[in-house]
Amino acid sequence: MLQIIISPVEQWDEEKQMFVYTKRHVLQLEHSLVSLSKWESHWNRAFLSKRPKSFEETIDYVKCMTLTQNVDPNVYTCLTNDNIANINDYIKAPMTATYFSEETKGTIGREQVTAELIYYWMIALNIPFECQKWHLNRLLTLIRVCSIKNRPPKRMNKRELLRRNSDLNAARRKRFNTKG
Repeated sequence: MLQIIISPVEQWDEEKQMFVYTKRHVLQLEHSLVSLSKWESHWNRAFLSKRPKSFEETIDYVKCMTLTQNVDPNVYTCLTNDNIANINDYIKAPMTATYFSEETKGTIGREQVTAELIYYWMIALNIPFECQKWHLNRLLTLIRVCSIKNRPPKRMNKRELLRRNSDLNAARRKRFNTKG
């Protein structure tokens, strides 16, 4: 969870032709599958696409991430560039110590990743729905780990099998100090 503190601000409202004062606010934000699902239902496109998001779309995602109740909508206009940078860093953070070697590194493919697809993966891998409130990167890492662990073991080709057996035999000969 990320906590953003928004300082009190005085702004000019062009429509009402008057100053608007915003109090200090503390926003609790969570980048989760729930947030992603809310945003995608509003914008009708995949959040995880490479297509850049407009400022309006970014602010709307911050609203979808907000766990704090009864937030004045004017608060979101007071977000600074530093706040947005902190939020983006939080979104990009892996939130896990798990890493993948090059051997297991794979791409999802050309498939567009949406909230529904992630829910499908959760169901297919028997991941409980309470994980939908986890940080999204942590959830995606769990999905990746589950799919790797559920794969059948990789079969060795003939050359790899002969090399492995040769290495095992050499290690045994050395260990038992024998010739054959």
